[in-house]
Amino acid sequence: MKGMKRTALVTGASRGIGLACAQALAASGHKVILAARNLEKLNDEAAALRAAGRDALAVAIDLSSAASIQESLKQTLAEAGPIHILVNNAGVTKDGLSMRMKLEDFESVLQTNLTGAFLTAQGVMPGMMKERWGRIINIASVVGEMGNAGQANYVASKAGLIGLTKSLALELASRNITVNAVTPGFIDTDMTAVLKDEIKQKMLEVIPLKRFGKAEDIAAAVSFLASDGAAYITGHVLKVNGGMYM
Repeated sequence: MKGMKRTALVTGASRGIGLACAQALAASGHKVILAARNLEKLNDEAAALRAAGRDALAVAIDLSSAASIQESLKQTLAEAGPIHILVNNAGVTKDGLSMRMKLEDFESVLQTNLTGAFLTAQGVMPGMMKERWGRIINIASVVGEMGNAGQANYVASKAGLIGLTKSLALELASRNITVNAVTPGFIDTDMTAVLKDEIKQKMLEVIPLKRFGKAEDIAAAVSFLASDGAAYITGHVLKVNGGMYM
C-alpha cells in the first residue's frame, strides 16, 4: 500500500472540521468520499474539489440510523471500492444541565456521536483487514478528557469515543490498521461563531496560545495520522487544543 492512492471516507464533511479534513486528504492525493446528511451541500463541495483537480464523491449518511450507515457504506463500496481511511467526524450536541436533561436528548447524542462512529468503523473494517492496511481516525473533543458542565451527553459520547479508539487499536493492530483519536479544543467554526463575545473572551482566557483553533489545525493532525509517517502510532489521543488541557 505504501505510496498508493487511497480512498478516504469523512463523515460530517459538509462544513467545518469535516470539510477541512476532506480538503486536506484530497490535497494529499487521496480519493475522498464526503458524507453527511445534507447531500446538496456535499455535492457542491465535492464538485469544488473536482474542479480543483481532486478526486471526490458525495454520499448521504445519517449517523443516527444503522440502516442509513449500512446503505451509505454499500453505496460507497460500489462507487469507490474499499475504504482505506475513515475519519469519524460527524457529531451533534443537545446541551442542557443533567438534572433536566431528557432521556431522548441523552440517547440521541450517544447514538450519533458514539454508536454511529462504531457502526461506521465496523462497516469499513472487513475491507481494511483484507487490504492489510487501514487508518481509523476518530474526532473526539477536549471536553471528553476534561468534562464540561451542561454537556453530560456530549462529553460522555466523546469520552466513549476515546475508549472505543483504544479498544479498536488493540483489536486491529495485527492487520496493520491503526486507530487514533484527535481531541480538538475550541475551534472557530459555525458552532462557536454564534457565541456571545463575553463567552468567547472567557474561553480565550483558558487557552495558553490565546486564540481559537482553525478547522485546518485539526485537518493537519488528521492528515498526519492518515499518512505513512504515522504508521507506528496507534491507540493515541492527539490533543489539538492550544494548550487548554495537557
